[in-house]
Amino acid sequence: MERTAQVRRTTNETDIVCTLNLDGSGISDIQTGIGFFDHMLSGFARHGLFDITLKASGDLNVDGHHTVEDSGIVLGHAFYKAVGDKAGIRRFGDCILPMDDALVMSAVDISGRNYLSYALSLPVSMIGDMDTQLVHEFFYAFADAARINLHIKQINGENLHHIVEAAFKSVARALDEALTIDTRIDGVQSTKGVL
Repeated sequence: MERTAQVRRTTNETDIVCTLNLDGSGISDIQTGIGFFDHMLSGFARHGLFDITLKASGDLNVDGHHTVEDSGIVLGHAFYKAVGDKAGIRRFGDCILPMDDALVMSAVDISGRNYLSYALSLPVSMIGDMDTQLVHEFFYAFADAARINLHIKQINGENLHHIVEAAFKSVARALDEALTIDTRIDGVQSTKGVL
C-alpha cells in the first residue's frame, strides 16, 4: 500500500499545497519564499527519506510567521493522512544527531496524541531570512497536525544554523524509524489495539 498524501490549505494569509511520499528517497521541491526554511525542509526530506513537494504563497510582506506555521500544519496533516491506520509501524523513533558543534536529540511517538517538548536555545533573532522563534512554531504546528508526540532537545551547540539544522534532520530520522514497517508487528503497536 502506498503511503502518500496531498494536502492543500488556503486562508486569507497563505496558500500552501504539499505532496508527500513516506517511502521515498529524499527528493524534495520546497518553495516557501523563505530561503533558510526551504533549506531546513529540504534537509528534513533528504534525511528522513521522504519525497516532499511543498509550495507556499504567504503574506511575507507582513513577516514569515503565517507561512512557516501554516507549512507545519499542512506538512503535519500530510503525514497524518499518509501513515493511514498505523498498522505494522514501529511507532517509536529517536535520533541523536551531531552537526559540528551542535548535538540535538529528537524522539517521536506516532501515538495519535499531539504533544511537543521543545528545548533549543536560539538567542539570536534571525538565521538568514528566518525569525528563530518560528522554529518552535513550525514544530508545534507539525506535531499538532500530525498527531504525534515529539521531543526535541539541544544537548550541545553554539552555532544557531547548526543547531536548527540538526533539529530538523534528527526529527526526520526519528520519524523515519518510527514509520518503518516491521513485519513482526500484527496490527498496531499498542496494548489498546488502537493508535
